[in-house]
Amino acid sequence: MAVFNHPAYDGHEQVVFCHDEASGLKAIIAVHNTHLGAAFGGCRMWNYHSDDEALTDVLRLSKGMTYKNALAGLAMGGGKAVIIADPSRTDNREALFRAFGKFVNKLGGSYYSAEDVGTSPADIKIASEETPYVAGLEGKSGDPSPFTALGTFLGIKAAVKHQFKRDNVKGLKVAVQGIGHVGYHLCRHLYQEGAELIITDIHQQALEKVAQEFNAISVVPQEIYDQDVDIYAPCALGATINDATLRLLKAKIVAGCANNQLAEPRHGEQLKQQGILYAPDYVINAGGIINVSFESNYDVKQATAKVEQIYDTLLTIFQKADEQNRPTAEIADEMARNIINHAAG
Repeated sequence: MAVFNHPAYDGHEQVVFCHDEASGLKAIIAVHNTHLGAAFGGCRMWNYHSDDEALTDVLRLSKGMTYKNALAGLAMGGGKAVIIADPSRTDNREALFRAFGKFVNKLGGSYYSAEDVGTSPADIKIASEETPYVAGLEGKSGDPSPFTALGTFLGIKAAVKHQFKRDNVKGLKVAVQGIGHVGYHLCRHLYQEGAELIITDIHQQALEKVAQEFNAISVVPQEIYDQDVDIYAPCALGATINDATLRLLKAKIVAGCANNQLAEPRHGEQLKQQGILYAPDYVINAGGIINVSFESNYDVKQATAKVEQIYDTLLTIFQKADEQNRPTAEIADEMARNIINHAAG
């Protein structure tokens, strides 16, 4: 499991492998870039099939955080952590996150952690007892999920404005893949503006809740791609835009809160060729980290106003992509790199 020649390695400044025998912690922390400031990014807990799968995920996620923070206009670099474990485990969770906090602390502030898929603000609160280098704590900026959902909803509206020349989603059909913390709030926003929802998730209880509250139709996971909808919103894990799924998509917009939605960069070009507008994932899902960025002197109105800027950022990306006849993902990457390189001098 080499790192420097790993396909997902992108000049990362630090990759730290963490093991604590007493708690059973196995984790990887990746600091991608700190030109704009200390690296910020959540801690994901997932039952990875292999160590290499975990490494690939943390390398891709941390790079995405660098670009996300840059395009959101934040004085933060990009990093991420993954814990290799079943996210549903309840035994020894305190020991696990205390051990994780100790490893974060050893980095001396080059990386700040927060909650992510499979973890919660309560887990990060435990880690905070071992390190000050955490964010998204209850009583401060709190759970970032509602802000991620708000930014994603506004990003969908920007895509609808560009693709369909309309200002709302009323009557549009949206396939939402994954209805966890963020997906639930996104469904609420869409439903309240009159969208028709088709949903899927691996958790039946979550499906039933959203179906009842938001009059949504639920389907099994493998059926979500070829639904006759206007918008496909990936809100689970990454790489759901790939060779297999692209053949199935009927939607004219791909816009959701999942990270690393494109399995490979070439899939952004393929979306363009199919006439599908793609909202680059790290732009549309930046609401959570934007909210966290206000934690030291928290003001919910200021945080919300900053999240609302995602709408205009995406419209700029869409317009440039049209003018240059290039995929939206390429345009976003180029814009982010320009910001980072300027900060590097």
